Amino acid sequence: MFDQTLAILGAGHMGRALLQGLLRSGTRPERLMVGEHSEAARSALARELGITAIADNARAVDGASVVVLAVRPQEAAALLTELAPVLRTQRPLLLSVAAGVRVATLEGWCGAGVPVMRAMPNRPALVGAGATALYAPPSVDAAQREAAERIARGVGGVVWVSEEDQLDVVTALSGSGPAYFFLLAECMAEAGAELGLPPPVARILAAATLHGAGLLAHAGVADLARLKAEIASPGGTTEAALAALAAADFNGAVARAVAAAARRSRELGTSSPQATS
Repeated sequence: MFDQTLAILGAGHMGRALLQGLLRSGTRPERLMVGEHSEAARSALARELGITAIADNARAVDGASVVVLAVRPQEAAALLTELAPVLRTQRPLLLSVAAGVRVATLEGWCGAGVPVMRAMPNRPALVGAGATALYAPPSVDAAQREAAERIARGVGGVVWVSEEDQLDVVTALSGSGPAYFFLLAECMAEAGAELGLPPPVARILAAATLHGAGLLAHAGVADLARLKAEIASPGGTTEAALAALAAADFNGAVARAVAAAARRSRELGTSSPQATS
């Protein structure tokens, strides 16, 4: 439960996921305010979640102790520059989930004295099974860090990173990661169909295997090597499959993919618009 006043700017996928997570954890709807330009999205929030959403972002953040920035990165500069006067006056914690936009840039848009930190959630947050990494510079105090963690825990697990640059690796690993698993399941289903299974059956089995393996990994406290060994009996079918993957440099391909995503995250961060004076 989050017992402070929270404003979320943007009611897209991640903003809505955070709202649903907060409500599931016991946060009262009257503690939540949303700034959202889309009338259809505002109506849906009121109708489906009982959340007040308004088009005026300055009114939405007025009086909030935490403001979550959940808009597209390219929209962040204009939005925060517009809100800078109220943010500088009230100094709420700004928690940004805008991918790639650095703390220093966010601070420049907000103005001096506004505490800023970043969160990198991933798409499974939509079903309460997300993985979120948090980063806070030294200027963010312990109470504000705790508030950010309570918000993030509403949509899944939370880890902290000690350096902002590590968020680029988080983006590559868990942010983009669900797509890697979906690709693997897609390839497995196609292989099963080529070997004679009806395609719908192959897709059902691949998706169910993806889901079940994830549950086992979570229950096993991520002891992935042990879980793999328990399935790969010596001389068995799994061992044969793993040997084929090793021969195709599966590990190397995954490492290169994650490195490419991390490199792109750094590039996007350095090319994001700079703060205006």
